[in-house]
Amino acid sequence: MSFLSSQIAEMEKLYGHPDYLTLTITATSQETARIRSTMTRGRAHDITLFISKDDGYIFISKHFYPPGLYRAPSGGVHPGENFVVGAKREALEETGVEIELLKYILRIDVKFESEDDIINWTSHIFTAKYIRGEIFPQDIREIKEARLIHLDDVAKFKEIMLNSGNAGFKYRAFLTDEAIKRL
Repeated sequence: MSFLSSQIAEMEKLYGHPDYLTLTITATSQETARIRSTMTRGRAHDITLFISKDDGYIFISKHFYPPGLYRAPSGGVHPGENFVVGAKREALEETGVEIELLKYILRIDVKFESEDDIINWTSHIFTAKYIRGEIFPQDIREIKEARLIHLDDVAKFKEIMLNSGNAGFKYRAFLTDEAIKRL
């Protein structure tokens, strides 16, 4: 069993067995090249966090996003890093807040296919709760803004994602819809 596989098994023991989905998304060669550029040290996964605070969820926006687009924060576990430690580190870097993981709600295996590349990617989606901290990203190179949103705002984010024509945004719209069904 690989290190990541043993970590996932441990997460299932601690936070429950997630629902499992698969999906194939057609992408351009430029899109698969961009995705591949994020796959440092062999990473082919992300942890996506739906962090509850008060009556909303903490979402982020990146510098290259279209105006008005926000989504749940996500990031990867470093090789050799504990899954819980990695999730908490990513939350702090992207949102500025400390969290407590609550439930492992969803695992999605997605295949991005272009003319000249196929990328297999896995998203591990968790619910978490805000513990403390100011909502303000620590990693301002990657994250433009973090803010509290309400679930009724998500429909406009989905519209922006789908209208962009971007394969990654199409996937994030799907992931968000599926996660919200499980919140």
